[in-house]
Amino acid sequence: MIKRAKILLLALAAMVASGVATEIRAQHVIATTAGCGMATARLYPKQETRPVWGTWTAGVSWRYYSPQRFVGGFGIDVDWMQRGFSYAPYASIYEHKKQYKYYTRRLNTIMVPIVWQPHFYLFKNTMRVYLEAAATFSYNFAASFVNNERYTFGSAIGSESEQISGKYEMRLERDNRFGFGLAGGGGIDFLFKRFEIGIRARYDFGYADLMRNRNKYYDNTLDQQTSPGENPFWYTPLRSPLDNLNISIRFGFRLHKEGFAEWNVKKKPRQKEVFKFAL
Repeated sequence: MIKRAKILLLALAAMVASGVATEIRAQHVIATTAGCGMATARLYPKQETRPVWGTWTAGVSWRYYSPQRFVGGFGIDVDWMQRGFSYAPYASIYEHKKQYKYYTRRLNTIMVPIVWQPHFYLFKNTMRVYLEAAATFSYNFAASFVNNERYTFGSAIGSESEQISGKYEMRLERDNRFGFGLAGGGGIDFLFKRFEIGIRARYDFGYADLMRNRNKYYDNTLDQQTSPGENPFWYTPLRSPLDNLNISIRFGFRLHKEGFAEWNVKKKPRQKEVFKFAL
C-alpha cells in the first residue's frame, strides 16, 4: 500500500509539474493599480444623500490570458480601497438643500474581485482594449466619521455646538464587516515588450448591507450617550449597500518572455492547379 501511495504521489506531482509548464507558455501578467473616485450608499428607506468624492484605491492584480484570442482573460485582484457615504440626517427641518448638514462616514476595505476580462488587441498587439465583469468579496476593517450637523445628545437640532468627528467604532451588533457584490468596467492597456501601462474604470455594485437591519439593532440611544454624533441613525435602515466608482492607473509586467507568436494564425499555402497536357 505504501509503495502504491508513493507511486500515486509521484504521478500527481508529475501531472502538476507538466500543467505548470504548460501554463507558463500562456500570458501571465502581474500588475499594480492606484486611483481615486467616488463612493455612496443606497439607503432604504430612501434618505437625502450625496456622493463622497476623493476616495482612493490601490492594489495588485494577476491576469491569465490563454492562447485562444476570443475566450477572454481571467484574474484575481486584491484592492485596498476607501468606501463610504454621506447623508443629511435632518433634511426635513431645512428649507433649502444648500442648508443641509451632512454626516459622512469613510471605511477602509479589503476587496477581492474575481474577474473575467473579454478583450481584443490593436496596432500589432501593442494595445489591449478590454471589458471586465467581476464577483467581489470585501472586508471592512476601519472607519472614521464627520458629523457636520453638530448635534449632540441633549442639545437642540441645528445648535451651534462644535463639529463632531473621529474614529468610528465598528461593533458586531450594529455593523457588517463582510460584504459581496458585482463589478463591471473596462480599460485600455499599452504594451511595451514585457511591460504594460493603462487606465481602467470600474463600478462596484454592492449587495450586502453595511448596517444591521432593525431586527438586530433597533436604535442608537446608547450610542448618543456614550459617543454622541458617531451614529446618527435613530432607526437603522432596512438596506444599506455601498457603491464605488474608481478610475485607476495600471502598471503591469509579463512573467515570461514569450509574446504573441503563438497567437498568429498560420495560413496554409494555396495549392496551385497543374495541368498535364501529356497523355
